[in-house]
Amino acid sequence: MIPHYFLYEELKSDIEPTFLHIEPIRTRSSRHGWTIRTHTHPNHHQILILDKGGGTIEVEREDWDLSPKSLIVVPALTVHGFRFKRDTNGYVITVASSFLRNVFREDPELLNGFLKPARFLHSQLGEEIDLRKLFVSLQREFVWAAPGRGASIKAYLQLIAVAIGRLHGQHHQPHVSGARDVDTVIRFRELVEEVYRNHPPLATLARKLGVTTARLNSCCREVTGKSSLALINDRVLTEAKRKLLYSEETIAEIGASLGFADPGYFNRFFTRGVGISPGRFRHNSLNAVQA
Repeated sequence: MIPHYFLYEELKSDIEPTFLHIEPIRTRSSRHGWTIRTHTHPNHHQILILDKGGGTIEVEREDWDLSPKSLIVVPALTVHGFRFKRDTNGYVITVASSFLRNVFREDPELLNGFLKPARFLHSQLGEEIDLRKLFVSLQREFVWAAPGRGASIKAYLQLIAVAIGRLHGQHHQPHVSGARDVDTVIRFRELVEEVYRNHPPLATLARKLGVTTARLNSCCREVTGKSSLALINDRVLTEAKRKLLYSEETIAEIGASLGFADPGYFNRFFTRGVGISPGRFRHNSLNAVQA
C-alpha cells in the first residue's frame, strides 16, 4: 500500500501539522539519495519551485520532467514521488487543506489552483509575480519568530495562490467557478478518503456535508466534470491499482480490503472502470517494469 506521509516520512508531529511547512528541497532529498519514494499526503498539498537541477516527478504513474525555475503543484491525496538530479535545490511548501480553506475563506476561488496536479515551466511563469522571491520571503518568515509572523505567512501564501490561479488561466488549465462548489468538493473528497472502503450511500455522505444528494452531484460535476459516484469509484479504482502494483495480496484479498465480499463483483467493477481485468492489469504492469 502507498504510504501516507505528512512531511515525507514524518507522521503527525510537532511541526504544526495543521499549519504550513517550508524548507529547501535539498534538506530532505539529499538525505534520501535525491529520491523520495512514491507516497501521498492525506491532508496536505505541496508547492515546489526549483532554483537549479531538475529530475522527474511521478504523478499517479505519469512521469513529468523537472527543470530549473519550474513550479509544481501536488494536491492532497495525489500519489507522487521524486527523482531529483544531484544538488537540485529550490523550496517546497507543505500546507494543510484546513489551513488553505481558512486563509482563503474570503476568496475561496483561490483554492481552485490546488485541486489538480500541475507543472509550469520557466517559460510559462512570466515576470508579473516573482515567485521565487515569494518563496524566499515565506521561508524567512517561517523560521523567524518575529511579530506578525502568522499574518505575514498568510499574505505570502495568498500571493503564491494568486500566481498559481493566474497561471492556470493563462495556460488553459481547467477553470473552476463557484467558491462554495469548490469547498464542497474538497470536503467531499476528504470524507471519501475516510469511508470509500465501506461503500456508503451517497445520501449518507451528502447529509454529513449538509447538502442534498442532487446538490452534491451538481458541485462535483461543476468542479471536476464527474459525478459524485464517479469520484468515489475513481478513488476505489486508484487504491485497487496501487495494491495490484505495490502489494503481494491476491486479487480476492484486494477486493475484500476494498469492501467487495464477492471477488467476481470486484473483477467486474475493475474491468468496467479500467477496461481490463485486475489480473491482466497486474500482469501488464509487471511486464512493463521488467522490460
